[in-house]
Amino acid sequence: MDTNFRTSSSLLQLRSSFCFSPSLSSSKLRLSKSKRLNFVQHRLVIKNSSGFDEDCSFDGFSVKPNKLFMQEAIGAEYGEGFETFRLDGPLKVDVDFLNDRLQEGFLKRIRYAMKPDEAYGLIFSWDDVVANTGALKLNAWKQLALEEGKEIPPEADAQKLMLYASADHVLHKILRWETIESEVDRLKSRLSQIYYDNLPKLRKPMEGLEEWLDAVSTAHIPCAVVSSLDRRNMVDALERIGLKKYFQAIISEEDGMESIAHRFLSAAVKLDRKPSKCVVFEDDPRGITAAHNCTMMAVALIGSHPAYDLGQADLAVGSFNELSVINLRRLFANKGSTFMDRQKQIIEKTPPKRKLTVDTIF
Repeated sequence: MDTNFRTSSSLLQLRSSFCFSPSLSSSKLRLSKSKRLNFVQHRLVIKNSSGFDEDCSFDGFSVKPNKLFMQEAIGAEYGEGFETFRLDGPLKVDVDFLNDRLQEGFLKRIRYAMKPDEAYGLIFSWDDVVANTGALKLNAWKQLALEEGKEIPPEADAQKLMLYASADHVLHKILRWETIESEVDRLKSRLSQIYYDNLPKLRKPMEGLEEWLDAVSTAHIPCAVVSSLDRRNMVDALERIGLKKYFQAIISEEDGMESIAHRFLSAAVKLDRKPSKCVVFEDDPRGITAAHNCTMMAVALIGSHPAYDLGQADLAVGSFNELSVINLRRLFANKGSTFMDRQKQIIEKTPPKRKLTVDTIF
């Protein structure tokens, strides 16, 4: 298994993707063309035993995630989470719920008192934090423009917007390609396909990341990586850059999370760490906001965005070479183990007035 699911006894394993039993006959899985299109649109994920080929296609019909070139919602603005399922019905999981239910047991508290670093959980975004995917995305747009006989604006600001805006916004507002709606869907599908075709060219992680992960692995701090890639491509990419062994949990397209914050919360569950004990490594201001909405700490990697855009982060670094394990302790040293926990406001009451008595006067 590529992930280590160690949830607490109060939580069942998250099951946010749809599953089909291998015992189902192939005749029950034959879909009409219209249903296949609907199948792709909703990004349902079915195992190979249910009729998928090795190249993630169903009867020759390619199925690819479509969140690669989407601007996901930040999420958890009011501490809300996501809905998972248990045997007795749906269960709504939010930030307060996880901070309460993922409390350390007696033995863990003793262990963490002796080895406090192990109480933390580290969550890494895939894009431009684990690997330089910005270049891949920009090259995908350039190749698509070449195939369509179009041009990409040479301005650096416009190209930067193309990396973070949704594909619809880029096509209509930045590139201004005059296309009908059906053509837009075709272009977005081709754009994702180009990205996946070029993904194997990614052969090395970000500078200093492997050394940093080796240091936190020595300190026995669990790590997770979150991405909108599908799990197979995510695992293959981590193996190519030599980092798979460092991640105990992987959050991918199959987890079905609807926002950035939901991905972070799902990672906390898989790492069996309270959100308030997790540190998120991000390069995007929106991801930093999502981390804080989840009561997590945020370390910003300067590069894709300038330092002044990352001012809300708890710590900003130019590369992973600047980090040490002691930085994690300092992040939480401000208020000890309760830092970033939600606190109730204490209302000071006026002390009662003393009553004058004979003994008070004399």
